[in-house]
Amino acid sequence: MKILAIETSCDETAVALLRASGKLSSIKLKVLKSLVSSQIKIHAPFGGVVPNLAKREHLKNLPILLSKILNTKYHAYRQAGGIRNVDLIAVTVGPGLEPALWVGIEFAKRLAKKWKKPLIGVNHLHGHLYSFLLSQKTVSTKFQAPKSKKPGIRHTVYGIRNPFPAIGLIVSGGHTILVLMKNLKEYKKLGETLDDAVGESFDKVARLLGLPYPGGPEIEKLAKRGDPTAIDFPSPMIYQKNYNFSYSGLKTAVLYYLREHNAKQQIPHANDAKKNPWSVGNILRDSHNQFVGSHYTLSDVAASFQKAAFLPLVTKAVRAAKEYRAKSVMIGGGVAANKTLARMLSLEIRNLKLGINLVVPPLKYCLDNAVMIAAAAYVNELRNKRYRLEANGNLNL
Repeated sequence: MKILAIETSCDETAVALLRASGKLSSIKLKVLKSLVSSQIKIHAPFGGVVPNLAKREHLKNLPILLSKILNTKYHAYRQAGGIRNVDLIAVTVGPGLEPALWVGIEFAKRLAKKWKKPLIGVNHLHGHLYSFLLSQKTVSTKFQAPKSKKPGIRHTVYGIRNPFPAIGLIVSGGHTILVLMKNLKEYKKLGETLDDAVGESFDKVARLLGLPYPGGPEIEKLAKRGDPTAIDFPSPMIYQKNYNFSYSGLKTAVLYYLREHNAKQQIPHANDAKKNPWSVGNILRDSHNQFVGSHYTLSDVAASFQKAAFLPLVTKAVRAAKEYRAKSVMIGGGVAANKTLARMLSLEIRNLKLGINLVVPPLKYCLDNAVMIAAAAYVNELRNKRYRLEANGNLNL
């Protein structure tokens, strides 16, 4: 089956063509072509994604990307019968920004009607959950960073041996969810964040530190030069027996630390309407600058925050793996692109001698993309799972 997939849930416009075959127990995927148009430069001046700007860019980019994917001119693909050998069209219906989702859904509807092709709606979270299918191999629990191939390489075949039962960890800017996967058809949500998602906390702390948007990669980069044990930031809910998470307290702890150690430099407070309460960038631009009354640097803050943020994820994912006797731990979502998270998970699995695998998708499939949407569409087609073809910003697993 050849699947054309469209993804517009946030600030990435993505289109992909995927060939899928096999049953639920033996799925094989071949990426024929994949393109992603990023809007980071457009949203960066605002410190976050502006929904109406995202919608505008999706409207502009979708026809361009589709023409490149199909290797045909704009007007040709719009004609009836303008595409051959596509068996299914898939589009993200949620969760995400509804103005952005609407663009992709309406675009897919028009294509499906014009070409007389079946159309299936896909849960964006399923895309992240099933992105492990795009891993060519598992990561050794002795840990060696996975070698990702250069983007643009086509016709790569993916598929791994049966990893079930497995613990799935979805970590992104909007979600933090821990899932027990008995197989591709059966899964159960074990827990999720009760407030901020882990990726959201990275973005907010990055703003505190004066780092550009998106904050996650910037904190990871800065943390490489810091000491993760320098500052004892809290890891909320880490010792609670449930599988839920919380990040609003950690974000606040970083804010209070910065205020306390920079009182003489007058870090802005939340009630100061003329200043951004989430930025000390004008005070500390240099990662080697030290704080008042402290020998710690900005890099130490980033490294200590990152460790505190990841510890609950690692602890609870590994605990769930032990409790449910999982064969694998699989991570997906934008935060899964952070190599420190994979390293911490791998070391914990190794230290506890669990003998299970850590499965990490290639970097380009951790971030939002249409390939994972096509993969999820194929799984849902085999499961006979359907979603309404309408934008649902709050869609969950």
